[in-house]
Amino acid sequence: MALFLFLVLVAIILGLIGVIIEGLMFLLVIGIIVLVVDIVFVAVRRSRRSRPLR
Repeated sequence: MALFLFLVLVAIILGLIGVIIEGLMFLLVIGIIVLVVDIVFVAVRRSRRSRPLR
């Protein structure tokens, strides 16, 4: 969970830097990609845990 929160924080910081500083819009794109990959990673981990044991 700490890795998830860290990556969300990194994505937010990259996005803010990309929006604030002109010409660094690619940082916003990188931040969005990091956020999406992080959410997919957590969703996959949770779906593996939610399967009932037989």
